[in-house]
This record gives sequence, C-alpha cells and structure tokens, in this order.
Amino acid sequence: MSHPPRLRVLSGMRPTGRLHLGNLLGALDNWVRLQEEHDCFFFVADWHALTTEYPPRGELQANTREMVADWLGAGLDPERSTLFVQSLVPEHAELHLLFSMVTPVAWLERVPTYKEMVEQLKLESPSYGLLGYPLLQAADILIYKAQAVPVGVDQVPHIELTREIARRFNHLFGPVFPEPEPRLTEIPKVPGTDGRKMSKSYDNCIYLADPPEVITPRIKTMMTDPARKRRQDPGNPEVCPVFDLHKIFTPEDDRAYCATGCRTAGIGCLDCKGVLLEHLLPPLEKIRERRSTFAQRPGEIDEILREGSRKARQVARATLDEAKAAVGIG
Repeated sequence: MSHPPRLRVLSGMRPTGRLHLGNLLGALDNWVRLQEEHDCFFFVADWHALTTEYPPRGELQANTREMVADWLGAGLDPERSTLFVQSLVPEHAELHLLFSMVTPVAWLERVPTYKEMVEQLKLESPSYGLLGYPLLQAADILIYKAQAVPVGVDQVPHIELTREIARRFNHLFGPVFPEPEPRLTEIPKVPGTDGRKMSKSYDNCIYLADPPEVITPRIKTMMTDPARKRRQDPGNPEVCPVFDLHKIFTPEDDRAYCATGCRTAGIGCLDCKGVLLEHLLPPLEKIRERRSTFAQRPGEIDEILREGSRKARQVARATLDEAKAAVGIG
C-alpha cells in the first residue's frame, strides 16, 4: 500500500552567529517536531544576510558554523532534514531573476517589513537587495515547491507575497508552483532579561551555548513585575517576564505555587527565579552539550552542509528547469 507524499516544509535563518532562547522556542523546537513527519528543508540564508550589512571577510562562514551547531544541538537531524546553504544553490538566484521580471515594484514597496527596516536603519537610499528581499525569499520557498513555511507573525506578509507571485507566474506561464501556507510558531515572543523581546540587538539574551554559570546570574537579575519593589509587596505574575518563562518551562504545580506566592508575597522574586532555573537549566544543558560536540568538529558541520546543499540543488534544478520551460527559455 502506497503512502501519500509527505508535506514539503521550508524555512531558513540568517547566519548572525550563536542562537538564543528566543530562536529555540520561536523556531528551532518547531523545526525539530516538523522533521518527524514532513519533508523538511532548512537553509542558511547567507545572501539575505547581505541586505542590511556587509560582514567582514570570513564572518559569514564562522557565523554559519555557530548557528548550525545550535541547530544540531537543538535536535535537527541531517538524516531527516536537508540542511543547506543558500549561496551553494545558485538556482535560487536564477529563479529570483525570473520572478523579478513578473513582479510589480509596488508589490515589494508595500511589504511592511521593508518600510520598517528603512526607518529603523535610517537608510536614505535602500539597496535593491533590501527591496527585493521578499522576492528572493519567494524564490527560496517556491524553488522547492514548499507547501508549508514555519514563520513568525511578522513574516506572514512575505508568505502572502510569495503566494501572489506563484499565482501570477502560473497565470502567465502555466501551473508550476503551489501556493505555500504559513505555519505560525506557537510561541511568538520570548522575553529577554530586561523584559523586552529577546534580541541580540538589546543584549538581553540567554544563548544556547551558555553554561549554567552564565545563565543563572542572568535569570537572577532578570526584570520582574515593576510594581513589586519590596519583598513584602504582592505582585502580578501575568505582567512578569519571569512568569512568561515559567509558562514555557515549569510544570503546572510548581507554576501555580510561584503564581500564588507572587500574588500573596508568600515568596520573593529570587525564590520564584530559583524554581524557574530548576526546570530551565536541564533541557538547555542537554542542548549545550550536543552543540558543543559539533562546534568542536567544524569540518563535520561543513560536510553536513555540503551534502545537504548537493541534495537541495538536485530539487532546485528540477524546479528551475520546469519554470524555464514554462517561460520558454533555456
């Protein structure tokens, strides 16, 4: 009895170095689950890393190894997922060129993240690479005919643009591309040590490579309910960033104990953080140990990415040939 084909899933990350708890909970945990049942492609988006800055020579490669060590430490398995580097599959760029011929500039200019990045970075003359970022992203997705793309809510407009590009290409040249669906992450926001969203730019992260002796003081000094200024003041766990992490890591009984103790001032914030550390440290230590094993063998990481890129390129080449035949070139 034949089995139905597995759902094709694709996602990627820009290589900016070590990953943090927000990356784990917002993406990696989901990727690891998806690889159990689906045909998954996960890529290092090194071309995308050039849209807003120009890293020194060698930095992209070093950041790639650090990031992929985190992927492997979190549980991504190159035997079950195809792990590859975007720039090692030049078919992405060629499909991006084809899409640029049929995509109105106005479609790109209306993408919310483009306007936000121009304002945030105070760019007087944004590059085409930044404007065309979503178009290259569409090529990344459609060249593998991905049906599902796990993303955060801020990336949903990019997936909708990808769907529009697929529809336009199919209308002009014939049915080549499926319209992918976004798969929203279950945990859209992870608080950093200062209460804001965990981000490298805020320097408020807990990194997957951090040992317990680094994580513990960061948690112990983490912001809590600002209204709870003294030990005897009752607090509100629902506005406390520490309790947001309890919701993710702490079992229900211990979480209820901390919530009640906070509201009644029965326990202090350090007591509450101590309970969190009991449940936070063990799973992170397992990830750190696994990622350390790979980080010490960069040649093995390189080989995983070379082999994954070879596999990805076979799929990408077949799709590109189909698209070029539909257009009538090549």
